[in-house]
Amino acid sequence: MSIAHAIRTVGVLGAGQMGTGIALVSALRAKVPVLLYDQSQDQLKKGLAFAEKLLEKDVSKGKIKSEEAKEARARIMPVDSSLGLKGFRDTDMVIEAVSENLPLKQTIFSTLAAELSPDAILASNTSSISITKIAASAIPKGASAASEEGKKSAGRVVGLHFFNPVPVMKLVELISALQTTQDTLDRARSFAVACGKEVTTSNDVPGFVSNALLMPFINEAIMCLEKGTATRDDIDTTLKLGMNHPMGPLQLADFIGLDTCLAIQKTLYEGTSDSKYRPSILLERMVDAGWYGKKSGKGFYDYR
Repeated sequence: MSIAHAIRTVGVLGAGQMGTGIALVSALRAKVPVLLYDQSQDQLKKGLAFAEKLLEKDVSKGKIKSEEAKEARARIMPVDSSLGLKGFRDTDMVIEAVSENLPLKQTIFSTLAAELSPDAILASNTSSISITKIAASAIPKGASAASEEGKKSAGRVVGLHFFNPVPVMKLVELISALQTTQDTLDRARSFAVACGKEVTTSNDVPGFVSNALLMPFINEAIMCLEKGTATRDDIDTTLKLGMNHPMGPLQLADFIGLDTCLAIQKTLYEGTSDSKYRPSILLERMVDAGWYGKKSGKGFYDYR
């Protein structure tokens, strides 16, 4: 059967909540084999267990049949830790879902470009970092950005920004680097649609569309709390009841992760040199304290 995206096997790098969610929709909705890798074997086991839990939940709610769940789980295969990124050699696309750290992503994409087929798509789930910078790291050593080899390798890099929780959220933000080819964009879009997602596109600017709007909003809410304009509960209640938001900005920040919010806010600030993106001092101090939100048990709210 002809597949528009021509992705026969996908690799997902990172078995945290985002990576596991991407692996799950790839296996369940796009129905392709998935190779899931994480540097931590404990995290990989947690990710696989989490995927099983989500599938069981969908079966219990009647959203999918037990046979569908069984088939989807069988499509997700862990990559042996001894292989590292070499375990992705036979994939047609790798989606990177590691922390928001540019040097880390550059190292990963440089390695992936050297290990994978020249036609394999290299996608990043980054929510704020420049796809153009990431794409430049995929140029082989010794090749120039203007050479055919350099243009082809960088041209297969694309941003595929899924939203958390991936199985629930309907959107994928598609971001083109300056180097990304139209073929790469078309195939990446087609794959996201096969995963059951709606796709919007954004230019490669700090934060893209989603976080260029969302993070300053969250940051302003934190500044309101920092300045004593209102209490935590009054800030969140105002946005929930006055603007019909499903949750307030402070609670949302906790769910995203305050460390992630700070990393994105810093990317916006450093990428634009615009003072309106300066991270709240309170946000920085909470991250310093290890209060990352729901995942650490404490943020603006207490989850312990």
